[in-house]
Amino acid sequence: MELKIALAGNPNCGKTTLFNRLTGSSQYVGNWPGVTVEKKEGRLKVEKDVIIQDLPGIYSLSPYTLEEVVTRDYLVKEKHDAIINIIDGTNIERNLYLTTQLMELNIPIVVALNMMDLVRKNGDDIDLDKLSRRLGCKVVPISALKGEGDMVLINEIKSAAMANRAKEALHVFDGSVEHAIAHIEESIESLVDKDDLRWFAVKLFERDEKVIGDLALDGSLMEHIESHIADCEKEMDDDAESIIINQRYTYIQTIAEACVTRKRPAGALSMSDRIDRIVTNRFLALPVFVIVMFMVYFVSVTTVGTVLTDWINDTLFGAWIQPAAQSALTTAGASGWLVSLVVDGVLGGLAAPISFVPQMALVFLFLSLLEDCGYMSRVAFIMDRVFRRFGLSGKSFIPFLISSGCGVPAIMACRTIENEKDRRMTMMTTTLIPCGAKLPVIAVIAGFTMGGAWWAAPLTYFAGMIMVIVSCIILKKMKMFAGEPAPFVMELPQYHVPSAKGIGIHVWERVWSFLKKAGTVLFLCCVIMWFLGSFGVQNGALGLVDTEHSFMAAIGGAIAWIFVPLGFGTWQAVASSISGFAAKEAIVSTMGVISGMGAVSGYTGSMDTAFTAFFPTTIAAVAFLLFNLFDSPCLAAITAMAKEMGSRKFFWFALGFQNLLAYCVALMVYQLGGLATATVAFGPWTVVALVMLAALVYLLFRPDPNKTQRGHVAIQGAAA
Repeated sequence: MELKIALAGNPNCGKTTLFNRLTGSSQYVGNWPGVTVEKKEGRLKVEKDVIIQDLPGIYSLSPYTLEEVVTRDYLVKEKHDAIINIIDGTNIERNLYLTTQLMELNIPIVVALNMMDLVRKNGDDIDLDKLSRRLGCKVVPISALKGEGDMVLINEIKSAAMANRAKEALHVFDGSVEHAIAHIEESIESLVDKDDLRWFAVKLFERDEKVIGDLALDGSLMEHIESHIADCEKEMDDDAESIIINQRYTYIQTIAEACVTRKRPAGALSMSDRIDRIVTNRFLALPVFVIVMFMVYFVSVTTVGTVLTDWINDTLFGAWIQPAAQSALTTAGASGWLVSLVVDGVLGGLAAPISFVPQMALVFLFLSLLEDCGYMSRVAFIMDRVFRRFGLSGKSFIPFLISSGCGVPAIMACRTIENEKDRRMTMMTTTLIPCGAKLPVIAVIAGFTMGGAWWAAPLTYFAGMIMVIVSCIILKKMKMFAGEPAPFVMELPQYHVPSAKGIGIHVWERVWSFLKKAGTVLFLCCVIMWFLGSFGVQNGALGLVDTEHSFMAAIGGAIAWIFVPLGFGTWQAVASSISGFAAKEAIVSTMGVISGMGAVSGYTGSMDTAFTAFFPTTIAAVAFLLFNLFDSPCLAAITAMAKEMGSRKFFWFALGFQNLLAYCVALMVYQLGGLATATVAFGPWTVVALVMLAALVYLLFRPDPNKTQRGHVAIQGAAA
């Protein structure tokens, strides 16, 4: 018998860690029917007939964002056998709010009390038997991080699901509220399923617009229900929604007082609190974040990562794979064009981006460590202070963080932003943050034009952040994006030691995604670029030609004039940029193919000569780098953006804005930077650059009639 189990809980309660531990790596990832919110489901490793459905994190069943709506709709409308409600044992008061709502669904439920290792470390005590009796369901202590209680939880949820019997709904409200809810139940009992009666009655009492719309009650019935609600509001001197919220928390407080004994006296600071005094300090927070990110990129790209990259370039491909492939093909009697295709086109093109996998993996590793230990949650809170000044809330930082790995999930992560204008603006700007695919481009330009400068990679990350802020200031003053930023409420989990398995899975998923792209998109790109760079029409005949007479040279040369003001108006540089629209890694692959030297390796003098053909000056190479960092993202990200925007007008505006921004930035950097370094003479384009700079300054500092300020809130521990 196949059982379907829903996994529900607050954000940052350990839900994903538990899901990965229960299902291993055998998850199915897709979209919910009719919507584009990602879902994950997998089978238990030890019980293949049990399917776990991982639901987006949610604080309550009164949703605001698209992901929260999906979670509620699944819990209310879909047929599943039981619910695992995972809650943070260090913050029971906050997490039990959702539990009281899940109990009203009349579905068998087991509470997984997570982070019990931290509860014990803090010296706290939770009376599990008493908590089970109060909630009317089984409470299983677990540590998703360490794998404690997994089998007990599995056995309990299977028993609950197979019994197919839920407890009686919790009656957490005072008499007058229960009286009004009972009247509503009587009014709608013929319209909804008996098992869902109480849940619908409570939501109608709260005047939940979505539930009212789904039930489509006639006017007289709604008027009758409204009269009972109004009577209760008059008696309790408060609005219905606030009454429900307050009484839920009152009930939860009685449970916590009866079941939880805390060792730390009220007002005493925990270790997390003491750390937060530094990392979230008003004055130290941003400098600490800057230092942390500099160290991440310094170690990943400049030191350890460079050693591994050079070995893959020089030894693995340069000394072993490519010579071996050339020798084998030559011995087999392969024609010259086939040898060139395999050795120079495919292996040479793929070697360049693949050699940067160690650097990408290290970046992903450090970011995953920072995220899993709880620091990145603080950074989102810190950045809310910054973003709010420019029209965005801290919620936008989450997509920006994800974008450092890949733009596609970053764009999809914008779904958590309930304000549509803010969501679209974040989608437009999130790919300005350098993703993993752009790291090879950064490393190559830094290596060949800046002497392998260690500061180049972290500087590009912060340049991306600056461009996000600049873009948001400009966009927020436009009518189509004007409005107040969404309020930001976020749970700050306690600091803890990251899970080695969880980190490994996270890093491998990102690296494997890149390798799959290398085996598909980049492979095809290399073949196409090799063909375009090797074939052409010369002396009236089609065939193999010198690179200068190839189709690629003709295509690049035809539009190179557009990029002359940017300093890289060579067909080689333009052709490389064009390939970047398919995949940013392909820029380096195309450079390798065009150079005729296979892999970009060793930072040799011969490659320096090839780069001189690409970029006459260092400032031109910098302009090339900035253009390809800030222009429209790869094809996969563009496709995701088109799907998520939900508007052709906004989608085409986004593409136009991204490319125009990249062009203007590159133009100003080349013309004004070149003038400052005496590598570019003063001319008409310098005047254009100065006008652009003046326009940018005006757009940044012109008065904004729509600007408003709102506070931000962080929730940490029971003190919330």
